[in-house]
Amino acid sequence: MAHEPAESLSAAVSVRAARNGNRYDRAEWAGAFGDLGTLLPFVLAYIAVVGIDPLGILLGFGVCMIAVGLYYKTPVPVQPMKAIGAVAATQAAQTVAITPQAVFVGGFATGLVWLVLGMTGLAQKISRLVPRPIAIGIILGLGFGFMLEGVKMMAGGWLIAAIGLALTLLLLVNRHVPAMFVLLLFGAGAAIVADPRLADDLAALEPAFRLPSFALTGFTWSDLLVGVVFLALPQLPLTFGNAILALKEENNRLFPQRAVTERRVSISTGLMNLFGASVGGVPMCHGAGGMAGHVRFGARTGGSVVIMGVILCLAGLFFSDSVTTLLRIFPVPVLGVVLFLTGAQLALGACDFSKAKDERFATLVTAGCAVWNVGLGFALGWMVLALLRRGWMRL
Repeated sequence: MAHEPAESLSAAVSVRAARNGNRYDRAEWAGAFGDLGTLLPFVLAYIAVVGIDPLGILLGFGVCMIAVGLYYKTPVPVQPMKAIGAVAATQAAQTVAITPQAVFVGGFATGLVWLVLGMTGLAQKISRLVPRPIAIGIILGLGFGFMLEGVKMMAGGWLIAAIGLALTLLLLVNRHVPAMFVLLLFGAGAAIVADPRLADDLAALEPAFRLPSFALTGFTWSDLLVGVVFLALPQLPLTFGNAILALKEENNRLFPQRAVTERRVSISTGLMNLFGASVGGVPMCHGAGGMAGHVRFGARTGGSVVIMGVILCLAGLFFSDSVTTLLRIFPVPVLGVVLFLTGAQLALGACDFSKAKDERFATLVTAGCAVWNVGLGFALGWMVLALLRRGWMRL
């Protein structure tokens, strides 16, 4: 893999990126699955714990991925918003139960906020207040956070994880055999060996076409309170750090010929959530980790995102009643491998540290806190850097 310098990887990515549009070749197909480690656990939690119809979730992600891939033409991902997903999965927000309607309200409110921030230019103005050492620290912390979460997921099946990780590392630089395909095939085989009934369940699947209905109806005042106060508001600093600042930094480092701005990313985040909430989807964002995952496994254009979007749309429209069976072919340890390597790729891109000791220290403080909470990392790192620059704090 793996000792490829960040500069050489960036150059290679830029050279191989499509000059006139998306590609849909073998590498893009492999890279399409690079964000499964983040996507699938949240999808399962929303379905199993909150009780949201899989059709709306899959169609929301699918349509947005197709639109995003066609618009940006780089591997800009569409991911679940993690803070909202985490709260929803616990089924409690200060003793208030999370309902599907509360999740839809939360997504709609989040969409409105980011659409307004993007269209008024406030998102770009706020981002100018963030020094580069802090932005680098956020990306580094997110990378380490992904790696730690990947290790936790791998720990539940260390033998499967070890074999999958070894196979993937050996094939990451192989241009003829995409590492992701081998990893997914290995994971499916391991899942069937562990549960022989899975093969029969998969063989018994039959398509059943369904269309979504408008989801923003029938919510109560409690759903409105929970959706806005307990779901949407806590997500804002995380989205700003991971899905706006870090995504812009990662995209423009890897694809300078297709640079993005905070305004564009904010507007697309807003539009995604307004659409997703209306069809019964869950809150979505663009995450730097998702881009790193797509790139690590071969994606160089938005074609990879379009491919995954089409797959999710077809799964939602024709197999939404069988989603839980389909997802059983992805063992958690294998998803942990994907997440671990995604984090490593993301952290690798944040190794361009400042030569000034004060700025390096602020970057490390930001990264250390961002592993746990991006909003806290941003606030503490910014404060430390300000104190150092004013001479009120010395190393």
